[in-house]
Amino acid sequence: MADPIDTIANDTPVSNGKTALTDDIRAHFSGDAPITEKAKSFAKARPWTSAAFLGIAGLALLNTLRGRR
Repeated sequence: MADPIDTIANDTPVSNGKTALTDDIRAHFSGDAPITEKAKSFAKARPWTSAAFLGIAGLALLNTLRGRR
């Protein structure tokens, strides 16, 4: 007979520090809601991560526009 603790551990993935962000992204961006609602829920759950992502995206946009005249 299988150990009940082992069965529970195999059914439910456990997040650690390395996979917690991946699990949050998967949880917030899965489903049938519009992408704006998904992004809002992710930003509310992880405001610092969202701010860092927007900062990097902004720098990338500025770098692409810098060379144009």
